[in-house]
Amino acid sequence: MKCPFCACSESKVIDSRPTDEGERIRRRRECIACGKRFTTYEIIETVPVIVVKKDKSREAFDRVKLFNGMLRACEKRPVSIAQIETVVTEIEQELQNSLDREVTSVHIGEMAMEKLKGLDEVAYVRFADEVAYVRFASVYRQFKDINTFMEELAKLLGEK
Repeated sequence: MKCPFCACSESKVIDSRPTDEGERIRRRRECIACGKRFTTYEIIETVPVIVVKKDKSREAFDRVKLFNGMLRACEKRPVSIAQIETVVTEIEQELQNSLDREVTSVHIGEMAMEKLKGLDEVAYVRFADEVAYVRFASVYRQFKDINTFMEELAKLLGEK
């Protein structure tokens, strides 16, 4: 960090504290050469996760899209908004913590289906509660015909 007054690269930190939002750290520094004081702010650099879609186009991960998709799948189901929000946050954190900066939309869909399946099965252990999971799967896997849909149902029943 260069001093804004004399361009010396040596300074010492006099005071350090988080900002009101808690997302940055404010540091009060003193230049070793000229003795003048100045303030710097330190922030965490985040690298966005890029989603590679089925048509090979790329866009930044959007948690709102994932949330809205899961909300549609859980419509009229015994799954609260808070549970969906928690699942979306877990998926987002898993993506941020992975070393991959690019992830396919199919992978995100698989993660969402696995979490959604767990939500519904924990709430009620009976076949009817798989509807939200299958509905979500039908969107992300784009079932081409009834046989593909039935194969997914058979896999689901086999796991029980």
